[in-house]
Amino acid sequence: MAGTRSRNYEGWPLFANSFRPFFLLAAIQAGLSILAWLPMFYGELSVSSAFAPRDWHVHEMLYGFLPAVITGFLFTAIPNWTGRLPIQGTSLAALVSVWLAGRVAVTLSADIGWAFALVVDAAFLALVVAAAAREIIAGGNWRNLPVVVLVSVLLAGNVAFHLEAHDQGAADVSIRVGIGVVVLLISLIGGRIIPSFTRNWLVKSNPGRLPVPFGRFDGAVIGCSALALICWIVAPLNAVTGVLMALVGGLHLVRLARWAGDRTFRERLLVILHIGYVFVPLGFILHALAVFGALPPSAGIHAWMTGAAGTMTLAVMTRASLGHTGQALTASPAVQGIYAAIIIAALARVAAVVLPAHSDVLLHIAACGWLVAFPGFAVAFGPLLAGSRRRALATMGVPAPAR
Repeated sequence: MAGTRSRNYEGWPLFANSFRPFFLLAAIQAGLSILAWLPMFYGELSVSSAFAPRDWHVHEMLYGFLPAVITGFLFTAIPNWTGRLPIQGTSLAALVSVWLAGRVAVTLSADIGWAFALVVDAAFLALVVAAAAREIIAGGNWRNLPVVVLVSVLLAGNVAFHLEAHDQGAADVSIRVGIGVVVLLISLIGGRIIPSFTRNWLVKSNPGRLPVPFGRFDGAVIGCSALALICWIVAPLNAVTGVLMALVGGLHLVRLARWAGDRTFRERLLVILHIGYVFVPLGFILHALAVFGALPPSAGIHAWMTGAAGTMTLAVMTRASLGHTGQALTASPAVQGIYAAIIIAALARVAAVVLPAHSDVLLHIAACGWLVAFPGFAVAFGPLLAGSRRRALATMGVPAPAR
């Protein structure tokens, strides 16, 4: 059984499951990166990176923070997909160390050399791809192989980012490659878990209209999304790209409407998934408007990254952390505060692009929301992920059960 080794694991609980260290460290890194970014943006702080300040910020969000969350989710889900044993203990600690080494190497790349930093940084996703492919192929779970393919493209985008930044002075195409992969991963994985979790809750708690499960329509939407994103990567401001973006945004809205999200407001752990997914079609639509000159191009990027990626990662991190540690699947006041903070951050970050006259204030609001959300997750869930259940419940405002 996949869970046997996990149940018998006697080491530090932090390395008992992949979600534990990667969710915790990703949340800490997300907070530290934004804490450093605003002073860098205003020229008050610098780091010893070979990347320009904007590229360092983008890289550490796109190819640092998000791969950690993806890995925590992926290596927690794969044993359920395949029936094989999870990665834990020394192997997991080694993988975490490689990720941490990448963060240090990128930040100090001006001192240690950009090529060495590339090798150290790329090693993490290379190991993730190799391990995930091995498990899925050995388990015969071909249905989930597309997830590994997308992570492989993310690895290629990371390598391209380093090369492009070195050769051209700034990254461009490789940023869009990474963002495109993230949007497709959210579309693929979100399209499976959101209707599934919603159905399970509605059947027990709110009988009536149920979400439509993943089917041919969903596959067609993901295929159209991939086509639109490829066009955006190659020719971001082409009229054909704009038309495709608008059409795909509409398809995602139809898809979202099929999941009965309007019936989940009583359960915050569910409704946040639906809210997070709203930013996927919003990003497509904002990009379409940018193509035709109505908005700056970065509006859609921030809808996808701060909105969809930020909200969906917190939604998955909180739910998985509770579920896989045996806690009740309910949103405590602390969790609801985290959700409110990331929604405020996402809306403020998009608004900072749309309303440039108020961008300074909105940027600070967005940064504060992000700093409440992700470090807030680390504070609230850190004791639980590291192994202290009783302390964690107290931090989240949940009474500990009597002994």
